[in-house]
Amino acid sequence: MAIDVSHPRPFVQRPWTSLDGDWEFSLDEEAAFTQPDQPPFDRRISVPFAPETPASGIAAEGFVQHCWYRRTIDVSPAAEGERILLHFNGVDRLAEVWVDGHHVSHHVGGYRPFTVDITAHAAPGAQVVVRASDDAGDLGVPRGKQDWQETPHAVWYPRTTGIWKTVWIERVNETRLDDVTWTSDVGAMTVTLRASIAGPTTDGLQLSVRLEAHGRTLVDDTIGVTDRTVERTFPVGDLGVDDRFLLVWWPARPTLFDADLRLELDGRTIDQVSSYTALRTVSVVDGQFLLNGRPYPLRLVLDQGYWPATGATPPDVDALRRDIELTKALGFNGARKHQKVEDPRYFALADQMGLLTWVEMPSAYRPGPRTAHALLDEWRDVVEAHRNHPSVVTWVPVNESWGVPDCEHDPQQRALLTALRDTTDAIDGTRPVSTNDGWETVGGSIVGIHDYDQDASVIAGRYADAGAVDHLLRGRRSDGKTADLDQAPAGGRAIVLSEFGGIALSTDTGDTAVSLGGDAWGYDNADSPDELLRRYREQWAAVHASASLAGACWTQLTDTYQEVNGLLRADRTPKADLDEMRAATRGR
Repeated sequence: MAIDVSHPRPFVQRPWTSLDGDWEFSLDEEAAFTQPDQPPFDRRISVPFAPETPASGIAAEGFVQHCWYRRTIDVSPAAEGERILLHFNGVDRLAEVWVDGHHVSHHVGGYRPFTVDITAHAAPGAQVVVRASDDAGDLGVPRGKQDWQETPHAVWYPRTTGIWKTVWIERVNETRLDDVTWTSDVGAMTVTLRASIAGPTTDGLQLSVRLEAHGRTLVDDTIGVTDRTVERTFPVGDLGVDDRFLLVWWPARPTLFDADLRLELDGRTIDQVSSYTALRTVSVVDGQFLLNGRPYPLRLVLDQGYWPATGATPPDVDALRRDIELTKALGFNGARKHQKVEDPRYFALADQMGLLTWVEMPSAYRPGPRTAHALLDEWRDVVEAHRNHPSVVTWVPVNESWGVPDCEHDPQQRALLTALRDTTDAIDGTRPVSTNDGWETVGGSIVGIHDYDQDASVIAGRYADAGAVDHLLRGRRSDGKTADLDQAPAGGRAIVLSEFGGIALSTDTGDTAVSLGGDAWGYDNADSPDELLRRYREQWAAVHASASLAGACWTQLTDTYQEVNGLLRADRTPKADLDEMRAATRGR
């Protein structure tokens, strides 16, 4: 039961058919068309690359407010008891879907997947038509780093409109496993499965569960299905030293349990799903981030997740694998995926390759009830989609008060932060939350601080010990914002310097002056690779010397459009010696 990291839904894997590739396409700048037979479909686009990207074949400039996609599918009609499902892993931001002229879906939200049952209309030669709409000027909905100005400025990048993740088809049994949720307890050496059943149920339905690791069967059990949700906790291992060593997931030894799940009726398998899980727990205790009950200093890198030709969409699975390999080669044990919800295959690879990850909600920027509704609605689904991954160790619902700029004084904005944190805990509850990472912390067990001071001695003094951090949290930042709205001592919370560094090479910017408005910039510049390496060493040495930090996150992994402060260029070539940077990251 080998894990297929190329599958677009890692935890519910069945045979699938990709619809990525060549589609007919129309731009609809004036929103002139409302029905699937109206657009001219006078262009071709390569899905899943957004029309703004070169890889799409469109390379659209300016604002793409509305666009249309069309593709003929070759799928035989469903047999009795079968359903045909059309999956979209990401369409930004509004999607209307038709199959053979029949409207089958209205979807809102660019960062969550959705599924359409097209059984009634699926046939050889059926046409799928998608209308995607994305208001470039709408700051009241989640948009992450997508710029609202026509030309990217400061820290914002080109827009991502329409289909930007894999589209695929699945043929399933009417009665089937609809969703699978895994949790684990390292102390008790147990794994808990919660499986949701879709379709009609009947007496005699059973769920067979088999877990394997290292060629050994850990669980082989059959459960009677009496409800639409089946939940069962399984002991794994013998609680001995050897099993605790071999079976627990660590970045250096990322043991995964292959899972085979079968719905059976009268001795027949009516649905079979491949999945996986792991023994892994995370927590925060006495200011320390704990992995599997042990202190584990976080050495993270900020990862924007963009590529020059393909934008926010990875070129392929190998590109995701290469980014993780480079992240680890630079000495990092984790990545903070910043202001985007990455392809699910990235997290499956991180599970397999052993890399900790933070999942962050792309921000909205205009406060108000509409923003609150949009964030709460979509963030819930983002958490649900990622809560199975052992590599995911922290949730970040808001970054730097984006969307809640007056949360210190506005009770509604502060209530939104609290609601996002509580929603996260209600849906998952097994990982720490950095509620408003970087600025104006409200609750959560992680206090993320963003500090781009370039003087390593200042960084060393500012985070030297608990007393220094308490002084920082109770005071105001240089921009006048309160660092910690709770005004609580650091105490049991984990303090993470969750953005620092940001040094560019002047050879890349063409100017030693730092500018947020220029074509290329960094938070500061180094004149040569040697100077970049020296300053990188000094800043990480300040972090390693701290008695109060549970971890730190360097800005950033790669150059991204005009933001050229990556350790790697956009083509993933390193700016300084890789081995030397790894040694500095690890504190050697």
